[in-house]
Amino acid sequence: MSDSHETPSIDRRLLDQPWRFWSTVAVAGTLLGGIILGALIIPVVQGRSAGLDAYTAICRALGILPGSPAQPQPSDRVQRTPVSQVVWTSELLHILARADPARGRTKALESCAACHGETGIAVAPDVPHLAGQSGPAIYKQLSDYRTGSRAHDLMAGIARALDETALADIAAYYAGRPMRNPNPATLAPAPAEIITLVELGDPRRGIPPCASCHRAGSGGPIETPVLAEQRDEYFIQQINLYASGQRRNDLYARMRTIAAQLTPSEIAGLAAYYRAGFR
Repeated sequence: MSDSHETPSIDRRLLDQPWRFWSTVAVAGTLLGGIILGALIIPVVQGRSAGLDAYTAICRALGILPGSPAQPQPSDRVQRTPVSQVVWTSELLHILARADPARGRTKALESCAACHGETGIAVAPDVPHLAGQSGPAIYKQLSDYRTGSRAHDLMAGIARALDETALADIAAYYAGRPMRNPNPATLAPAPAEIITLVELGDPRRGIPPCASCHRAGSGGPIETPVLAEQRDEYFIQQINLYASGQRRNDLYARMRTIAAQLTPSEIAGLAAYYRAGFR
């Protein structure tokens, strides 16, 4: 075939049809102008009024950096609240397994007995009994005092003076002390609604049974404390601190969530139940 019958190129077609060429140029120019205006000019102008440099303003407009080019990035004014830093690693469990109650007794007499008693039976109503308490539970609370995850002026100073091994030794010593074993028969029987909370919880409010964690052998978290024979004054105080959010060292906010759902009468009833030695 001769050259006169060859298919014209795209450029030749556009030249043959000027309106098509110029419409393409107009669309491309509008698109390019919009990109320049939206991604460069407007962000730079807005950024100046917000005290941002051109690079930061452009990066924010393109989504590379967080925030808006039209205003400063808001600062985080939320007060940092420490949470428990205890992690049950194999190394920590090994330290607890090798804890020496004899060394723990020596340390306890030096640092703890004035408030918690030599045998773990405290005198003051706002001080918890430690006799027969879970070893990991004692260790966790001491560790939380040391890191600031749990606030208490006196306990924080004492815990910071002890290393991990000493904490584990003290925990082992008090965990091995016999409990008081009061006779529940001499105390008023627990109301049915309190027994229901302990055994069944209240699914409507998202409250699990207390016994699912705090009963020996229940399979609850390792740091779960023993509640039986604990002073009701101390029990009520700590539940209220959880409910108000003032105490925040419970892992995954378990106790804060539960405590916030309990009524004052339920808290008092549970405190009396566990003070009686029920498990």
